[in-house]
Amino acid sequence: MSVSRPSAVRRPPYAVHLGACAAALLLLTACGNTSDTAAPDTAATGASATASAGVAGPQGDGVRKRAAPGPRVPIARPREIPALGPRTRASIPADAKQVLVVTGEDYDSSRSSAVLYTRDDPALGWQPVTTRWPAHNALNGWTDEHWEGDLRSPVGVYGLTHAGGRLEPPRTAFPYDQDPLFSVSGEGFEGEPLEGSFDYVVAIDYNRVPGVTPLDRERPLGQERGGGIWIHVDHGGPTQGCISLTEDRMRELLGALDPAKKPVVVMGDAEALER
Repeated sequence: MSVSRPSAVRRPPYAVHLGACAAALLLLTACGNTSDTAAPDTAATGASATASAGVAGPQGDGVRKRAAPGPRVPIARPREIPALGPRTRASIPADAKQVLVVTGEDYDSSRSSAVLYTRDDPALGWQPVTTRWPAHNALNGWTDEHWEGDLRSPVGVYGLTHAGGRLEPPRTAFPYDQDPLFSVSGEGFEGEPLEGSFDYVVAIDYNRVPGVTPLDRERPLGQERGGGIWIHVDHGGPTQGCISLTEDRMRELLGALDPAKKPVVVMGDAEALER
């Protein structure tokens, strides 16, 4: 009896094809060249290698960019006294730390105003320490060359070194001479009473010896050049040559003046002070 051999099992053709593809895919994967694997970033690799060597790596397009400059900071300059010209400012002594600025409305005007400035910090410059005070000056206004009887106030920068008056002084560090001789009577140019005008006075060092009582009569430039130019209590009208402030402002001024600050007065019409 014959035994029949089992017929060979025939694989479908696609099975052979899949096996070959699988083998090829396995081979490509082992080499690391499959299409699903990203190519190495040569720029990153180079940067990493450079950084590991302690050298700064490339930046952007390879050109080093500078930071944009910041805004310019203006240089702070010491503050100057306003409305004073270069010649007037140059006349203020370098060691003066107090300045009373008296500004006339006009060359021929008897009306003016006053402001006290201090310079305690040279880096900050001059600072006003009072409001603008109303004031009077001489009947005929101002002059660059004062003479006895011209009824004009002298333009210029003058020291303030001594004070006095008929009344006791307010609290002040300033030298003060209380004396009954600081008395006056009669009427001013507009018929106003002069009594009490010398209750408080500060001598202006025009044609006088600095540092002595305002009552001193010595005139270094001669009697014909006038003298007795003071800051005193306002009587409500023009003066013969002095500067006058209200009584409360005179008290405030005396309380503020400090001989250690070498105070001066800068006085004149507005146009003259701008020179």
